[in-house]
Amino acid sequence: MFATYLIGLREGLEATLVVSILVAFLVKSQRRDRLPQVWAGVGLAVALSVGFGSLIQCTSTSLLRTSESRELFEAVTSVAAVVFVTWMIFWMRRAARTIAGELRGKLTDALAVGSLAVAGMAFLAVIREGLETALIFYAAAESAAGGTGPGSLLALAGGIATAVVIGFLLYRSAVRINLSRFFTWTGALLILVAAGILKYGVHDFQEAGVLPGLNDLAFDISATFDPSSWYGALLAGMFNITAAPTVLELVAWVAYAVPVLVLFLRKPAQPAQPAKPARPAEPVPAAAPAADTSDAPADVAAVPSPRA
Repeated sequence: MFATYLIGLREGLEATLVVSILVAFLVKSQRRDRLPQVWAGVGLAVALSVGFGSLIQCTSTSLLRTSESRELFEAVTSVAAVVFVTWMIFWMRRAARTIAGELRGKLTDALAVGSLAVAGMAFLAVIREGLETALIFYAAAESAAGGTGPGSLLALAGGIATAVVIGFLLYRSAVRINLSRFFTWTGALLILVAAGILKYGVHDFQEAGVLPGLNDLAFDISATFDPSSWYGALLAGMFNITAAPTVLELVAWVAYAVPVLVLFLRKPAQPAQPAKPARPAEPVPAAAPAADTSDAPADVAAVPSPRA
């Protein structure tokens, strides 16, 4: 449940921040007349995202007849979700400092074109987050014990609702949170969630007969690790940590989680500052030459010394 809540919170806050930037820019620019176009684009993006999630669920439960085809479909969606999670996390870390300026620039261009351009700008800004949320939610919910049931949907809705509240309070400047730290912590947790999704996808590939080793267990700690306990359910639901994984599942989990976490938590290298050129030494003025009286006027050169 917490994994789907975290997905809703993270993706929802990204979309909320994008919308709040667009709305704030229009309000400060005295272009409130364009706000209906922004909300129309946002509404269309949300509707299509919900439709995309329903299509994925319908494909898995109704359109696919055999268990092997369903396992293969879930495996493919799991791998795709891991790719989207990884790309989204690193993209947000790189673009966090410039996203506001880029959105304002694009919205300025859209305002010059017309109403449809403004609606399209808001639609494109939100639809990416919505499609990612639908795909990642399906993969994460399927990898957990509860599946895409009412509990998972409520957890996702709760995360999105929390993100909307935080975004509104940020817009109103009622709260101040360190967004960089927030996205770092949630990004690290989502990497572990993605590792669990990848492990689930490998298991589905094994059940579909695409990958071997379904019965080759890496270890079995069922005697000491109770999957029905609160901690067992928490670890399985969040990170898909189970008591008896196969060798390929364990390899996939570790091979993804360790290097991606290291790359994500490593501080980005600061661009090297160009060295300032050395200041040239000031030239030392040359000594004044001795006075030459050879060309002096006669009346001056012939002046006799005064007598004592």
